[in-house]
Amino acid sequence: MSEFARIESEELHQYIDNIANSIADKHRNNENLVIVGIADGGIPFSINLTRALEKKLRNPVPCGCVDISFHRDDIGHKPITSIDNPTILPINIEGATVILADDVLFSGRTARAALNEIFDQGRPGFIELAVLCDRGNRRLPIQPNYIGFSKETTINQKVMVNLNIEDSSNDSLVILS
Repeated sequence: MSEFARIESEELHQYIDNIANSIADKHRNNENLVIVGIADGGIPFSINLTRALEKKLRNPVPCGCVDISFHRDDIGHKPITSIDNPTILPINIEGATVILADDVLFSGRTARAALNEIFDQGRPGFIELAVLCDRGNRRLPIQPNYIGFSKETTINQKVMVNLNIEDSSNDSLVILS
């Protein structure tokens, strides 16, 4: 596969800051706010988003993750991989505002599976979806509330996100075709 498009660290983190600004504007006084990354790709994005949001709000924001392994609609065709990132919710989500975070939104199936896992854990007051890259090609009626950027892709293209939570200098997003 050859490289079709690339976004480097500085621009990528500007998109994350823009999402954090939008969330902060809408939820400035929300004490029951939690960021939840979808394992695996959404975890580094959710950590970066939480850090940016904490700077905007000047308050700590809990951050957790959801494992969607048992909610995948292809579970009969693909074996369940080992669970490296089990569901961990740092607060009771009953009545909470959950910002579900993922690096790339494609068909919508991952977000649907994450919603099922969230509701297995409790009944939040609100759930919103934040994505770094919306690549189109939705197969389910799922739309993000917060988007870093949109780039229409083909089904055959692959989006590779590299976010390092320790050193962001080499972070990138590459679309391969």
